This record gives sequence, structure tokens and C-alpha cells, in this order.
Amino acid sequence: MIADSYIVPECLVRPGSLGSLISLYEGNYLKLSALLGDPARPIGPAVSRVPRDGDLHLLVEEGSRYTRLLRLSYLFDEPAGPVAEPDVAVRLYLDARVAAVTAWAGFQRHPRLAGLATEYAGEIDRRWACNMAFGKWLDFLLENGHSYGLKP
Repeated sequence: MIADSYIVPECLVRPGSLGSLISLYEGNYLKLSALLGDPARPIGPAVSRVPRDGDLHLLVEEGSRYTRLLRLSYLFDEPAGPVAEPDVAVRLYLDARVAAVTAWAGFQRHPRLAGLATEYAGEIDRRWACNMAFGKWLDFLLENGHSYGLKP
């Protein structure tokens, strides 16, 4: 397992600060690399299936030499049609080796998360909360064995 705790910050960081946000971006890149294999390799739509969790859907919305825009989600069958929850868009910066959440549809549906969103409404606070939650979700996915089998 790749541990983001091995990243040594070059400056003092505190939760919600720009320095800690960059550290989250770096840690999330490492975790996504463990999930994807080589993030620079072309990736098509894929589904990761494990016994103890739902199917994890991956879609590459954009790709260039230095960036990828990925969408990760579970799909739930609802009467009105499939619902993606959570529905997370992540921009990978391959040259800088960072991954930043760019959108999280439904991030505020849970009452506790909605409370955090109002308490921490600044841009850095919002990004910090989304990327912290994403890192925790990636930990969960990796611990449950999710992988896209794209090892280098």
C-alpha cells in the first residue's frame, strides 16, 4: 500500500492551509497511481469489481500529454435511471505528480458534509475538504482491493 504519510512537507502545514492542500494533491496522486497503475498510460472506460464493495466506474473525460480528467463513481439503479454517487471529477497533472478534485457532485448531500461546507466556505477550505474526503475514499477503495489492472 502506498502511504501518503511518507511525504515529507517542505514547510510547516496546518489543516486548511495551501501547503496542506498541495500535500493532499500529492498524496491523492500516489493513491490514484496505486489504483490505476501507470496514470500516464491511456485509460478507457473501466469498471473495478471486488466482492466486498460496489462496482467502481472510471471514465476519462479528457486526456492530453500532461493531464487527465477522470471521473470515479459508483452507479446505483434508481427508478428514474442510474445515479452516480459519489461522482468525483479529478484532474491528474502527470508532470507535477498531483491530483486535484475539480468537482464532486453531491458532495453536500450528507448532513454532516453540508455542515462542513457552510462552516468552511472559502475556496481553499472547500478544496481542502473535497480532497481530504477523496483521499479517505481512495484509502477505502485500495483497502477493499479495487484496481483497474493497469500495472506498468
